Amino acid sequence: MNKLLTTLFALGVAFATGAASAQAPAAPASASAAQAPAAAAPAGAKSIDAKVAMCMGCHSIVGYQASFPEVHHVPMISGQGAKYIAAALTAYKNGDRKHPTMRAIAGSLSEQDINDVAAFYAAQAKQGSDTLSRQASGKTAELFQKGNCVSCHGANLSKPIDPSYPKIAGQHADYLFVALKQYKAENNAVVGRSNGVMGAIAKQFSNAELKDLAKYVGSLDGELTVHPEARFR
Repeated sequence: MNKLLTTLFALGVAFATGAASAQAPAAPASASAAQAPAAAAPAGAKSIDAKVAMCMGCHSIVGYQASFPEVHHVPMISGQGAKYIAAALTAYKNGDRKHPTMRAIAGSLSEQDINDVAAFYAAQAKQGSDTLSRQASGKTAELFQKGNCVSCHGANLSKPIDPSYPKIAGQHADYLFVALKQYKAENNAVVGRSNGVMGAIAKQFSNAELKDLAKYVGSLDGELTVHPEARFR
């Protein structure tokens, strides 16, 4: 009799334990797993508006002037060739063009960002003349012939023979002057542009002659423009 009671009691305990286990919620694998937050969704690619935001603060304001390395209008980049813009940004990023602000901006851009920014501004070209809108005269004509600008930048200075060369017709004269002088700069930590061809050309001229050339080129009709962003209009 005692043996029978013992067996019945054991079966009762087993049944009760099994039922309780079946009704209890499953325990988490570990406390840390139960408390871990869900993984964050990957960040989306930056929009083109975000990529050009840093550019607009200077290049989308009509008449905007920079003060480094001297006071001059910032260059017009709307309508500039895409490959040239990409090449220029890459040169700033690599330090081949020395300009603290531009190097910081270019350094924050990936290769894809640079190409997207370049395409954005290249699409804003205006219609330009197929020939020089006016001929140089006197001393300026001699300087222009000596520099042979058309051999690289095209007969109208807006159709460069290589897409990585800039359109220069109608560009701000004071910017052109500053840029040309930078090709002459040597052993300067913050000013200068590394380009063998342009360096050799610029060094043929005095600064006064470069200023004369820049004034003439800047007076021509071209495809470059300032394309104001809505908030700056």
